[in-house]
Amino acid sequence: MILTVLPVLPPDLRPLVPLDGGRFATSDLNDLYRRVINRNNRLKRLLDLAAPDIIVRNEKRMLQEAVDALLDNGRRGRAITGSNKRPLKSLADMIKGKQGRFRQNLLGKRVDYSGRSVITVGPYLRLHQCGLPKKMALELFKPFIYGKLELPWPGHHHQSR
Repeated sequence: MILTVLPVLPPDLRPLVPLDGGRFATSDLNDLYRRVINRNNRLKRLLDLAAPDIIVRNEKRMLQEAVDALLDNGRRGRAITGSNKRPLKSLADMIKGKQGRFRQNLLGKRVDYSGRSVITVGPYLRLHQCGLPKKMALELFKPFIYGKLELPWPGHHHQSR
């Protein structure tokens, strides 16, 4: 796969965290993006200067390594580390795992009209059918059942005096 354009996450997803003493800690992604930008600018300058082919090839390799580290740091050998010798968190690290974006923020939300049960084989069900415990079905479909029961009697909630 060849990328001609590199997507950049919005600043809210790579925030600056305030520290004690009025300083800020930058996101690892900001450092990885900065490395890609610096490598790309350096390669562009070398091409403008008509640098020797071996130097241009070396800079292209280093740009590729910077992009690889941004997408998935550590996948191709030694991971790029920050000033504290800790491997920088790449885009893949932000997504995967229990603390990743999907499981932490997107899948961990409560959803209406859902239930949890054990799946078993139902001998009286066809292949395209799904069985549902009666108690769960009544709870899940309660708003719809009440709505259907209220339709025939439109004035049922008005009190007569």
